[in-house]
Amino acid sequence: MCYIYKIMRVILVIGAGRSASSLIQYFLNKSTAENLHLVIGDLSLELAQKKTNNHPNATAMALDIFDANQRKEAIQKADIVISMLPAHLHIEVARDCVVYKKNMVTASYISDEMQGLDAAAKENNLIFMNEIGLDPGIDHMSAMKVIDGIRDKGGKMLLFESFCGGLVAPESDTNLWNYKFTWAPRNVVLAGQGGCAKFIQEGTYKYIPYCNLFRRTEFLDVEGYGRFEAYSNRDSLKYKSVYGLDNVLTLYRGTIRRVGFSKAWNMFVQLGMTDDSYVMENSENMSYRQFVNSFLPYHPTDSVEIKTRLILKIDQDDIMWDKLLELDLFNNKKIVGLKNATPAQILEKILSDSWTLQADDKDMIVMYHKFGYELNGVKQQIDSKMVCIGDDQTYTAMAKTVGLPVAMATLLILNGKIKTPGVQLPINKEVYLPILEELEEYGVVFKEESMPYLGYRPDKIFS
Repeated sequence: MCYIYKIMRVILVIGAGRSASSLIQYFLNKSTAENLHLVIGDLSLELAQKKTNNHPNATAMALDIFDANQRKEAIQKADIVISMLPAHLHIEVARDCVVYKKNMVTASYISDEMQGLDAAAKENNLIFMNEIGLDPGIDHMSAMKVIDGIRDKGGKMLLFESFCGGLVAPESDTNLWNYKFTWAPRNVVLAGQGGCAKFIQEGTYKYIPYCNLFRRTEFLDVEGYGRFEAYSNRDSLKYKSVYGLDNVLTLYRGTIRRVGFSKAWNMFVQLGMTDDSYVMENSENMSYRQFVNSFLPYHPTDSVEIKTRLILKIDQDDIMWDKLLELDLFNNKKIVGLKNATPAQILEKILSDSWTLQADDKDMIVMYHKFGYELNGVKQQIDSKMVCIGDDQTYTAMAKTVGLPVAMATLLILNGKIKTPGVQLPINKEVYLPILEELEEYGVVFKEESMPYLGYRPDKIFS
């Protein structure tokens, strides 16, 4: 191993979960030509070994991120570090990278703690690239390419809307919800919580409280894939200055689902099943039916089904009822089996019974941007759309769109093509131009269409 470290450039990948599969394969395919040796560290040695695929230019190691000596030793031996850990665990890796002067790449949002290392990174001429996965990541890069192109022509931005969703591919769409878990189920259950959604529309700030979030949607049409809906992300304004859109009239970011999902999901919100703030007593022995009944009023004769229909105002012929039945929510024999569980955790368990991807299922990523701008006194619009279908349960669309940009950025940094130091996200041309170009080779292609700009005044007549 020491001999390998001396002659090859070592990339340390910390975390060998689902998102790392396409990333690792990318490096293995390029390892000989680029003189790379990949060290894959994970708490599970077995998982790390599986991801190496017995490749001669890869080594698996058991790595406990909380073992400071082990972590520091692994980072010291690397030429560059990729952290695919949960976001809150990046910071210790980042601090070690400052100490040992190693560049670092993550797919996660920039935390306040990570941003706090910006001065140290710049002082040591280090690149700490973050938000270089899918969302955040590809959304930043594809958006900035168009926005910079508009500005380079002298255009003025009026509107920017960005939508992204991890969905099930059409050929694997086999349930009434038109949805399966393609990523962390917990994130789906808790989506939209922790504050109201806020954005700006035609110069007016708008706010949607969580209780109304899933009933305020808009439609999106993607050629060849049909109609989708989108609900607002929690904070669309955080990238206002980052994107240079301080004077834009409309700024909105949202999550894509198939039409009808949000209305159905709102049933869980209204019942209180997505709440993660308290523990339910005796949850390990609770049946699915008892779980539902715990949110319903007492009645001496009405069944759980009747009470559910009444409180949610579901008619007998409403497909919303069929969607609930499909989840087997009223089964008195299925047991939750989770001790000291919150409603959100129990709901996640129930949904996982029905929404887990099967071995032959494929996932799908849909991204949709809208750019409104004024050029030479004429208002115009560009719509940019991207659809990516997964290959299988290892090389999923999610793994490709999260892992490949991380890998590409890492290699560009290693080869000296990305030079700007500091804690950053991929909004500079030296980052996004080569990565977007290379992503097209892997089927991540944006199709752009020009059209008249309507904004939110569809009755306006254009000459």
